[in-house]
Amino acid sequence: MIRRHFLLTTAAASILGASSRTGMADVVAEGPFEVTRTEAEWRTLLSDDAYAVMREGATERAYSSPLHEEFRAGVFHCKGCDLPLYASETKFDSGTGWPSFTEAILGAIGTMEDRSFIFQIRTECHCRRCGSHLGHILDDGPPPAGLRHCLNGLSLTFRPAA
Repeated sequence: MIRRHFLLTTAAASILGASSRTGMADVVAEGPFEVTRTEAEWRTLLSDDAYAVMREGATERAYSSPLHEEFRAGVFHCKGCDLPLYASETKFDSGTGWPSFTEAILGAIGTMEDRSFIFQIRTECHCRRCGSHLGHILDDGPPPAGLRHCLNGLSLTFRPAA
């Protein structure tokens, strides 16, 4: 009886979580974005891993991005459309394994509610120009705002300052 109850509860929670998922389909519906491409064009432009992250909302493995260790002066851009997103002055080492920032460049990102985790609501962030998934904004960052923009390095390119 306990096993059956557990299985039914797990199945119900999974269905509720899946039905309330706010994912890339919702980002695309938010458009139209200034930069649009067909699926084939995105697949040509991006590696398979970058496509999974930027167009399907996946998350890269922690500590796998070279941009995690990038602390030179410069600007981090969207890999999908080259929009400047984050200034290096806002980057910090969060100890989480993903590039982390305290804030985005004004007007560079869009956000939406993400209910993909059962019993947790997160804020997903995406490029406001092409809709590519960047990561999440969490409330465990440093003062004064207390926010951490936890990003996938696969969504970004870095341009060092001249």
